[in-house]
Amino acid sequence: MKSLFFLILVAYTAQLSAQNLQLHYDLRHSIDPQHNSRNFPTVYFEYFKTMDSTSSFIKPGAFFLKVETDLQGDNDNIGKAFIQTSQTFRFWKPKIFISLQYSGGLGVTDPAQYSFYINNSFSVGPSYPFQWKGAYFNALLYYSYNVFKKPSSDVMLSFYWGKGFWNYKVEFAGDFELYTLNRDHGDDLTKGLKGKTVSFFGEPQIWFKIRNNFSMGSKVLLYYHVITPENLFEAYPTIAARIKF
Repeated sequence: MKSLFFLILVAYTAQLSAQNLQLHYDLRHSIDPQHNSRNFPTVYFEYFKTMDSTSSFIKPGAFFLKVETDLQGDNDNIGKAFIQTSQTFRFWKPKIFISLQYSGGLGVTDPAQYSFYINNSFSVGPSYPFQWKGAYFNALLYYSYNVFKKPSSDVMLSFYWGKGFWNYKVEFAGDFELYTLNRDHGDDLTKGLKGKTVSFFGEPQIWFKIRNNFSMGSKVLLYYHVITPENLFEAYPTIAARIKF
């Protein structure tokens, strides 16, 4: 647990640039013990900033940063780390932006020789933020270059939403991604496989304000062809706490 307290301290001291810090307890072993050996805590650090009021030729839009750290190793040490960051911009009048995105990470296993990379992914495509009935949305369509041993050129649809109820005493938010990947990654495990696979990831979440900027809630992690090649749809809820800065 020392790693957890250290991460919280680092994020708190960086509160000038942070939007929120989340601590989740992932219940996937309780839900599906056949495919998951344990429950574990996860720390999320998210920063979001929108800026589109400049009179310069290139107008920056939203900047987003998410760092996820799964404490699923022995003695609650870090077992997986993932980072995703994106920036949108435009230099035309219609409020359709170009989005640039990067994601990547790594995982540690026991035994260690099965440790893995979450391969780098570089994406570019149009972004359309909009509002409807008091809710905020953003739809993105990406071309993605996934850096496997045998690189994969793919498409990805991302969709984000967020809405507050009763003066943000309750918030419903989340995102999902639908994307393709080559079956053949160029490694021994996938060598010779043909065609593409379609994957889905989602994380709807709900938050209840407890006091000031502190909330309790839950996130449901949805996977299909993400953590297993089986044709298996997985849904794992969490119990969570969040501090906004």
